Amino acid sequence: MTPSTTSTPTSGTSLRQALQLPAAIAAALLVGFAITAMVSAEPLRACLALLTGALPDIRHSASEGWQVHRLVRFGSVIEDAITLTFLGLAIAIPFRARQFSLGADGQMFLAALAAAAVSLAIGGPWYLVMPAAFVAALLTGFAWGLLPGWLKARHGASEIVTTLMLNLIAVQLYRLVITQWMRDPNAGFLVTPVLPEAALLPNLLARTNVTAMLFAVPLVVAAGWALLMRTTVGYEIRTVGQAPAFARQVGMPVERAVMLSMALGGAFAAFAGMHVSNALLKRLPVDLTPGMGFEGLVVALLARNEPRNIPMAAFLYAYLRAGAQAMERTTDVSREVVLVIQAFIILFVVAERLLPRWQLPAWMRLHVKEAP
Repeated sequence: MTPSTTSTPTSGTSLRQALQLPAAIAAALLVGFAITAMVSAEPLRACLALLTGALPDIRHSASEGWQVHRLVRFGSVIEDAITLTFLGLAIAIPFRARQFSLGADGQMFLAALAAAAVSLAIGGPWYLVMPAAFVAALLTGFAWGLLPGWLKARHGASEIVTTLMLNLIAVQLYRLVITQWMRDPNAGFLVTPVLPEAALLPNLLARTNVTAMLFAVPLVVAAGWALLMRTTVGYEIRTVGQAPAFARQVGMPVERAVMLSMALGGAFAAFAGMHVSNALLKRLPVDLTPGMGFEGLVVALLARNEPRNIPMAAFLYAYLRAGAQAMERTTDVSREVVLVIQAFIILFVVAERLLPRWQLPAWMRLHVKEAP
């Protein structure tokens, strides 16, 4: 008798989780195609615009050779994906401690303000200005995230309510500072002065705002994963999220883990603020639109709070949004249809029971029967 070789439950579970996101996206796109067929005279053309509208158009002619068109649109996908990656991390880290933080918006606003203020106040070469701006943004995001964590740990205040209220305070504080103290008197509208050249991240792609912050994405994602999986603080955060009663029973510092999860989320949101101020806009307008933090929430849900999955989820979300704009401009389908498709993707990913779980193990089960 030779010992049987069977796949462990862990391997089957990991394979199921790996296939779950593609299956959810495919199901949502099928539903979206059905909806598009009901509202459009050319559903195939509309879906093609959605799926390829964000891609660059590469053409070749005998007179001009190879040319790349629509590079600006694809650049905007990368720009949004960078920001959404940082915001997704800002949401996912508190989630792992079972803290439903909605404060990424306010943390990003104030971090962007701090980075811009330091960039304008400090003169000198880039190797002095850039680190100072980064440190100011990180400390601001960390402190603004620590505040609702402290309120939850010490006073039992709901993190949903406190982060939402702190978002309002942060946005109004941001507008007050720009209006009263950082306004450019020579501009025709409420905006800060243009940041000095030494404070701007170098561009990587012509005619876009894709900057060197792109190189920081894998480093920050790796740092977020290592923080959760390879440090004592990360172990405490994960344990508090999975089994808070057990964590208290064995003497883990539950309150500290809650506060640090929220504060570390604010630090990751600070990278998004730095990207907005010193890479995308290069100056801060008073009417910077709130709401990106809630899109980071969607990205974190799509990635199932796994830091390594967040860049792909962010790119998918940004790609669909750019494709929606292309579909709206070139076909008879409105952007709202894409919002419906995005909602179905989130619904299928979050609600696992909507998928036929009883069928998945049938194609995943890999085993060798016991030999006689």
